[in-house]
Amino acid sequence: MGDLRFTGAVDHIAVKSEDLERDVEEYKRLGFAVESLFEDWAMVRDAKGFGIALLPPGSKHPPHIAMRVETMAELEAAAKKEGRPIKPHRDGTSSFYTKGVGGQIVELIYYPEGFVS
Repeated sequence: MGDLRFTGAVDHIAVKSEDLERDVEEYKRLGFAVESLFEDWAMVRDAKGFGIALLPPGSKHPPHIAMRVETMAELEAAAKKEGRPIKPHRDGTSSFYTKGVGGQIVELIYYPEGFVS
């Protein structure tokens, strides 16, 4: 597959949230655990590790699907191929956004070894 852009496993989706605190509490009631909680976004994960990022009004993050890579080298190679800059995040992860299928946004993300939110 010479035209393969990059690979990864689905890590999370990011969706809009009109009321972050309310939605975090509702996801907790569905069995999700809170991984990160900031005023401009939250990450909740189910028992198998699938995440939902909640984006309140004014969040700088766009709705997207995120794919996880296992190494920083994979992230760097994909970013170079896509022509996108890698951004380090306050939670310790690094990622970039790029065009996905049908106009959707894809984030490719790397979690450093020993990541703790």
